[in-house]
Amino acid sequence: MAIFQRARRIFSRARFSFWPGQCLLVCALVWGGLSGCVRHEPPADVTIINNAEPESLDPAIITGQPEFRIVIGLFEGLARLDPETARPIPGLAERWEISPDACIYTFHLRTNLVWSTGEPITADDVVYSWIRALNPMSAADYAGQLYYLKNAEAFNTGKIKDPSLVGVHAPDKFTVCVELNHPTAFFPDICAMPIAAVVPRWTIEKYGDRWLMARPLPSSGPFELVAWRINDKVRLRKNPRYWDAANTRSEIIDLLPIGSSSAALNLYEGGQVDVVWDKELVPVELLDVLLKRPDFHTFNYLAAYFVRFNVTRKPFDDPRVRRALALAVDKERIVKKITRAGEQTASHLVPNGTAHYTSPAGLGYDPELAKKLLAEAGYPGGQGFPRFDYIFNAAAGGSAKIHEEIAIELQQMWHDTLGIDMELRQLEWKVYLSAQDHLDYNLSRSSWVGDYNDANTFLGMFTSNDGNNRTGWKNAQYDALIREANEQTDLNVREKLLQRAETILVRDELPIIPLYFYVGINYFDTNRIQGIYENILDDHPLQVIYKIKTGK
Repeated sequence: MAIFQRARRIFSRARFSFWPGQCLLVCALVWGGLSGCVRHEPPADVTIINNAEPESLDPAIITGQPEFRIVIGLFEGLARLDPETARPIPGLAERWEISPDACIYTFHLRTNLVWSTGEPITADDVVYSWIRALNPMSAADYAGQLYYLKNAEAFNTGKIKDPSLVGVHAPDKFTVCVELNHPTAFFPDICAMPIAAVVPRWTIEKYGDRWLMARPLPSSGPFELVAWRINDKVRLRKNPRYWDAANTRSEIIDLLPIGSSSAALNLYEGGQVDVVWDKELVPVELLDVLLKRPDFHTFNYLAAYFVRFNVTRKPFDDPRVRRALALAVDKERIVKKITRAGEQTASHLVPNGTAHYTSPAGLGYDPELAKKLLAEAGYPGGQGFPRFDYIFNAAAGGSAKIHEEIAIELQQMWHDTLGIDMELRQLEWKVYLSAQDHLDYNLSRSSWVGDYNDANTFLGMFTSNDGNNRTGWKNAQYDALIREANEQTDLNVREKLLQRAETILVRDELPIIPLYFYVGINYFDTNRIQGIYENILDDHPLQVIYKIKTGK
C-alpha cells in the first residue's frame, strides 16, 4: 500500500506539471463559460473561493470554517467580531452590562432590528435560537459552548426538560438576561459565534428541517441568501433591512466551493475570482514562488493540525498504543517536506500566542521509546497489530493534496518504525464530518481554528460531553480541571489548571497527536480588494469586504 500510494503521489505531481499552463486556464474558462450559459444573473461585486461545499447553513449544526464564513453573513448574534482585531463588538445588542459577580449579563437590543423580510427581531427570538441550539433534538456539536448558561448542560443532555430553567430570558422585547454558572471572561466571544446567532422561529416551525429552502429566507445578518447551488456557489445579496446596512460594502458576494488548489489559482489568475481563502488552496509545488508575490499574504493565527484517535476501537483504547504512534512521528519532516510555509511543529494543542496561556510540552520524536511502548502493549515489532484506516477529507473538485501527502508520510513512518500498516480513506467533506461524528474511523486527520482567543476554545472541546470531541475519549479528571479553570477569575490560577489538563491530553492520554500550527495564506490583490485583515482568528466578516471601483 505504501509503495502504491507513493506512486500515486509521483504521478499526481507529474500530471500537475501541465496545470500551470494552458490546461487549467482552459478549464477555468470552460467553468466560467458554463456558469454563464446556464443562468443570466448580474455579476458579483466580489467572488471568493471558499474551499469545501458547505455542510449546512444552519447556525446550530455547522462545524466547519467554510460554513462559518457564510453563516456569519446571514445570521447575527448579540455580538459580532471586529474585522481587524477579531474581538467581540456589539451586534444585535447595542450594549450590555455585567453584574458585580460577573455571572449575569443584561443585553439591550437595538430598537431598529428587523428580519430581512420585514418582521421585527425581538428578545424572544434570541431566547428561541439559544434554546433551539441546546435542544437535544438539534444534535448541535457546538451546544457545549452554551453550557456556561445556568442549566444549559442539563437541558442539552436531557436531565431537565423545561427550557424555562435555562439561564436565558426575555423580560421585554428589547432585553435579554443571561445567567451564567460562573464568571466567564470570554462569554461575549461566544455571543459572536454562529451557535448563538438569531434564527427565524416561524420559518423553522413552518418548514422543519427544510427551513433553509424557504424563499425568501429571513436573515438577521448583513446579507440574505439568493441561492445555494450545490457544487456551484452560494450567492449572497446585501440585506437592506440590516441595522448596519449603510456599512455593508458589497451588494452581491459569491462564494465558490472549489477544493483544487490548481483550479483555484487558475481561476484567480484568469480574473474570475477575487479572493482565495486557505493555505490548502495554494499549490504546494509553486509555494516557494507564490509566497514572494505581494498578493499572497501570510500570517500566524490560532489554528492547529492534529490526528484524532477513535479510542472506542481496539487497539487504540490503549494509551500506550496512542503514545507509541505519537512518538514515531517526525513532525519536522512534515513541515519541511510537505507544508513548507514556515509552520511550527506542535507537541501541544493550544497554539503559541494564545492570550494568557503558555502550553506545557507534549511528546517529541523518540522512535526507540515508541517501539518499546508498542511492545509493552502486546505488539512487538508490530506483530499482531491489526490493519487500520486513516480518514482525511477531499474538497470539491479534487481536494488539496496536502492531507493526502501527510497521510502517506504518516503511513510510511508508522510502517518503517513500528511495523504496522495503515489504509487511507479519502472522503468527501460531508461524509468525512459524518464519519467523525459517528466514530466511523480509527484515525482521522483533524484541524481546529480557534473560535476566540482563549485556550478554552481548544481544550474545552475534549471534555466528555462536548460535541466536537469526536474521539470517544472521556476523562473525569480532565473535565474537572477544565470546569475548575473556567470558574477562576485569577488568570494565573486558571492557567495552571489548564496546563494540568493539557498535560493529560497531550502527554498522558493522547486521544490526539498534535502535528503543527498553521501559517495562514490568503491571496487577493490589495489594489483591488479591501476589507480583509490579517487577524489571529482568520475571521473575515463579509460585510466589510469590497472591490475598489476603477471607474472603467
